[in-house]
Amino acid sequence: MYHAVTDAPAAATRALSVTPAAFAGQLAVIAAEGCTPVDTATLAAAWRRGGPLPERPVLITFDDGYEGVHRHALPELVRHGFPATAFVTTGWLRGEHDVGGAPDTMLDWDQVRELAAHGVEIGGHSHTHPPLDRIGDEALARELGLCRAIVAGRLGSAPVSFAHPYGHSTRRVRRAVREAGFAQALAVGNGLARRAQGPYALRRVTVRRRTGAEEFLRLLHGHALGRNFAADRVLTKGYAAVRAARRLVPSAG
Repeated sequence: MYHAVTDAPAAATRALSVTPAAFAGQLAVIAAEGCTPVDTATLAAAWRRGGPLPERPVLITFDDGYEGVHRHALPELVRHGFPATAFVTTGWLRGEHDVGGAPDTMLDWDQVRELAAHGVEIGGHSHTHPPLDRIGDEALARELGLCRAIVAGRLGSAPVSFAHPYGHSTRRVRRAVREAGFAQALAVGNGLARRAQGPYALRRVTVRRRTGAEEFLRLLHGHALGRNFAADRVLTKGYAAVRAARRLVPSAG
């Protein structure tokens, strides 16, 4: 799971960004290790239908829709012939649907179309990036439906894959994602994706600015994930308890 790819990230995105040089090196490692990238739709469809996957499949994803995905990541993906999935927050992208509040420079729709033309699957990531488990049913349906409708209108086909903002979801959120028309969704979890996780909460591993070459290789092979993300998991468990308590308080739809 990537976010911004840039040498000069905004303060809000720095920790979850990677430099273009680091990203290029990580794709080179994926190629050298004999892995075969697939997009989210291909992975989920193979598991759903029981079809085969290529040898050593790996999923490359980008959340939010930062401009550097087009400027820096796309040329490297094309050079290697790698597919990927970009999950876009439609209300943050530059253009008529922009509602403001984006944490850094975002893609515009011409760039999104160019990504799609070069084999990058475009998925949904909500319209304004709220924590979906903290909003009411009407707002949840609006976030999902508007995101899907805008992508469909701009690209000519509706997105089939979704990524939960902040990686958080509940049974109610996953049901709403399915009812909105998405066939699969990704969480975070900082673990390897497994078929048993179900199609609406597949896990991913976070790649950050501090992820060095040796650590990236371990992550790629699924080694020492518990140690690498121990602090994250402690925070996640604590935050999950807080979020569960807050869900007991009704929120506006």
